[in-house]
Amino acid sequence: MAAPTGRSVTIGVLALQGAFIEHQAILQKLNIKRALYVPLVRTVEDLEVCDGLIIPGGESTTIALLARLSGLLEPLREFVKTKPVWGTCAGAILLAHMAEGKKKGGQELLGGTSVKIARNGWGSQVESFAADLKIAGLRNANIPFKGVFIRAPVILDFSGTSSNDPPAQVLARLPSDLLPPSLTDSDHPDDPKTVVALRQGLHLVTTFHPELTEDSRFHEYFVKECLLPTIKHSGPTRVNGINGINGGVSGAPKSLMHGIPLNGYIWR
Repeated sequence: MAAPTGRSVTIGVLALQGAFIEHQAILQKLNIKRALYVPLVRTVEDLEVCDGLIIPGGESTTIALLARLSGLLEPLREFVKTKPVWGTCAGAILLAHMAEGKKKGGQELLGGTSVKIARNGWGSQVESFAADLKIAGLRNANIPFKGVFIRAPVILDFSGTSSNDPPAQVLARLPSDLLPPSLTDSDHPDDPKTVVALRQGLHLVTTFHPELTEDSRFHEYFVKECLLPTIKHSGPTRVNGINGINGGVSGAPKSLMHGIPLNGYIWR
């Protein structure tokens, strides 16, 4: 592994519900030329030390509710205005500016992108599937990336809500014949419903679960392409009074160090 250079980087994983442990494990194994600290974020104090954030797959309504109850919802909305955030599946819903198919009582969103999204667009849990994807910008892009879709949302539009929105860059599409019948109303190759990964400004959205594979290339892409360009070259960062190196630092606050293992996920 290359020796770390430059200041350390802190990438938080929102750890209120869902597949946060899997994201943390992949990030901790990345081979990048920076000291990388990967805290699990459950409090405002946890969030404040982060240079970037991943919002995992899980159940978007539950994550939003727990964020409100823990006092994180408004700080998260402020965070997405200035720092890189990657949302996978449920996280993609939370980064949208509008969501269809909300549960009774509504769906609180963080915003941050111009995406309009449909919850459970692919149907029920039994209609989950995996597909080989060609991802623009990944290392060894000629090698397909296995996309795992579990009750996945469907992107309906990303055309922008104002002239100030940064352009969206499509990173991956599915063939239109894989769309659920209820959403198949166009054979146009640019149909937004075929988009399963896109980047807009600082943010990354995937409707599938890269964390449920052994392939770390998407995490590497987020770190190198979305986050590192925002980091100024300076000395090592200290996290709550300690140097943060690769997610494991003796004496780190427990709220930053340890996740609560879940026996099962309530997938998005």
